[in-house]
Amino acid sequence: MIRLRRSASAATLTLAAVTATVLGFAGPAAAHVTVNPKEATQGSYGRFAIRVPNESDTASTVKIEVNLPENAPVGSVSTMPVPGWTVAVEKRKVDPPIEVHGSQLTEAVSKLTWTAAAGGGVKPGEFQEFPVSLGPLPQVDRMVLKTLQTYSDGNVSRWIEEPTPGAEEPENPAPVLTLTVADASPSAAPAAGTPAAKDDDDDDSGSTAVVLGVAGLLAGLAGLALGGLAFARTRREPTPKS
Repeated sequence: MIRLRRSASAATLTLAAVTATVLGFAGPAAAHVTVNPKEATQGSYGRFAIRVPNESDTASTVKIEVNLPENAPVGSVSTMPVPGWTVAVEKRKVDPPIEVHGSQLTEAVSKLTWTAAAGGGVKPGEFQEFPVSLGPLPQVDRMVLKTLQTYSDGNVSRWIEEPTPGAEEPENPAPVLTLTVADASPSAAPAAGTPAAKDDDDDDSGSTAVVLGVAGLLAGLAGLALGGLAFARTRREPTPKS
């Protein structure tokens, strides 16, 4: 009996060790900085949120630096106030200029930096969104928003690796805004002359009905007239004697 108990105890310990190992390898994937929504249309305006989760167990996120791509300048960039944070906007020269509402802009925003107030920031187990309005969105397939995330203990997470379509996600992927081409084809419309042709058909149908109605009326009147003449003739003819 003692031997059986020892064997059961050993088996239990082995199972526990294997389970711990498996669970250790199957832990949750690390979160990373993203842009939401992830898709938009070229040439449009949109409100986007840079979503920043805190991956540290002991430190707070105190600064976020978002770099706008040089090959895809945006004419209008504005931020929404985030309580407990200040934002700094950096610009750069662009050539050729960007046309926005008929105006030629020679500068575009190159970087947005949010900094937390003293003692604040994104605490462990929390996330924060930083809203930004962008437009008109450039005529490119995507915007790669390389981002630096600085913690209160001095560590920096560099979300700057460009994902490759069809490949595995890199370890530190940059937020990517995918841009689709606007549907330039006009909405489907009836072929030229179609409404008029339909009206003509309606007119023809109406005219035909009127003609048939008049013809029927005339035929009825003619029948009535013939019936009257026959009746009158019958009355004028003498009744034959027997």
